[in-house]
Amino acid sequence: MVSRSYSMGLYGMEAFIVAVEADVSTGLPSFDVVGLPDAAVKESRDRVRSAMKNCGLNFPVHKITVNLAPADKRKEGPIYDLPLFVALVKASGQLDVDLDDSAFIGELSLMGEARPVKGVLPMTIKAQEQGFKKVYVPEKNAAEASVVRGIEVYPVNDLPSLMEHLAGSGKIEPVVPKNESADSYIPLPDFSEVRGQYEAKRALEIAAAGGHNVLLIGPPGSGKSMLAKRLPSILPDMTFEETIQTTKIHSIAGLIPDGSSLVRTRPFRSPHHTVSPAGLSGGGTVPHPGEISLAHNGVLFLDELPEFSRSSMEVLRQPIEDGKVTISRVNGTVSYPSTVMLVAAMNPCPCGYFGHPTKPCTCSAKAVTRYLSRVSGPLLDRLDLHIEVPPIGFDEIDSTQKAESSASIKSRVNAAREIQNNRFKDTPITCNARITPDILHEVCDLSDKGRILLKNAFEKMGLSARAYDRILKVSRTIADLDNSEAIEPKHVAEAVQYRSLDRKYWMKEL
Repeated sequence: MVSRSYSMGLYGMEAFIVAVEADVSTGLPSFDVVGLPDAAVKESRDRVRSAMKNCGLNFPVHKITVNLAPADKRKEGPIYDLPLFVALVKASGQLDVDLDDSAFIGELSLMGEARPVKGVLPMTIKAQEQGFKKVYVPEKNAAEASVVRGIEVYPVNDLPSLMEHLAGSGKIEPVVPKNESADSYIPLPDFSEVRGQYEAKRALEIAAAGGHNVLLIGPPGSGKSMLAKRLPSILPDMTFEETIQTTKIHSIAGLIPDGSSLVRTRPFRSPHHTVSPAGLSGGGTVPHPGEISLAHNGVLFLDELPEFSRSSMEVLRQPIEDGKVTISRVNGTVSYPSTVMLVAAMNPCPCGYFGHPTKPCTCSAKAVTRYLSRVSGPLLDRLDLHIEVPPIGFDEIDSTQKAESSASIKSRVNAAREIQNNRFKDTPITCNARITPDILHEVCDLSDKGRILLKNAFEKMGLSARAYDRILKVSRTIADLDNSEAIEPKHVAEAVQYRSLDRKYWMKEL
């Protein structure tokens, strides 16, 4: 007897329908799974067999052939345990019910309990788009799947309760979507805890308002990491579309906490400097998202930038420009979104005290040059704001005066981002940092004085065309924070000063 159940598969960000066809026929007892299954899918045979026996169900001792269609797409992971079980109980005559409007996703334990799996959100979205009315997922994945409207999500705890529900002798209630405002937000470190560093805070406010990339450079203990880790607390609130995009990526990576629905706090990823290029960009036989994509709509923080390998740093260049990572493999090509704020921090030399006002640098001129040269010119050119974080004096550290809070800074950031949202309405542009070349001069129109100022800076500092574009975008953001429609010379002057730090260190005569 042949039966069929439906499940979903994933390749990159794209989900697809998988028909699980089971044939139970006479012959020598065997259990074969075909349709390009990976090792985890093949192991489903043993998990399903043990789960059925331990739950008091009859496992058919016949020739069993299971096909995962379409057969030309590779299937991976343990997500087919549940649909394989449903197809088997139907094919063996233990269940007689029409399930063509239902999709099944989930892993089984040997005791028949449903275990959570990765990628439930994008698969549920695809199931709804393809006309499925119901989706059965492990109980711990139910909250994540419930955010999709137009499809009933049934939480599966174990096989006996599922069989009772499908046979009509029991009832599993569909999950009621959580109230969006009910989800708790992760508490974030606050800028009020940072003493001094007013110039650096101002620069990070500009970066947050416009989505610009940042380089923090200064001696050890000046607060570079402390400032960077507080940046998420002033980033603008995520839109619903951004929330869905971010949650999909984290779902594929298996980073959604059990029982959680959406990722509502902008991601902050801080990989160690030993991370490989594949760890940053993503990789694997079927490529999974890397750190760049996991930071989508949030912050990718690279502490001690020169300590990263050259190949890892250069991997960042194209995703920063394009807003996506494209990974090509023999089986196909996968693209993951990577609209991130890149925040990098570094010391000015190996000992950390090159240019320090009081402590002498113990590095040789050659060592300083070699250290700074680890950061390539093309990567440095893609960092919009170069911020010097000087050492803090005793009076500032010892002060009991409370610094400005993140909530206060964020209110200004949200106001500036709202201006940008209205400006770029009905376009794919999300912030000033993403302004496309075709509308750059229309959006960033300079006065005559501002143009002369920028021209002088361009010629005197030997700026690149990319630096010119980025200064315009930063100027636009500064004007938005000033609630000014026109970009004034003072806005251009402030933007230009954030491009001068590389001249102090990288082009300094040693």
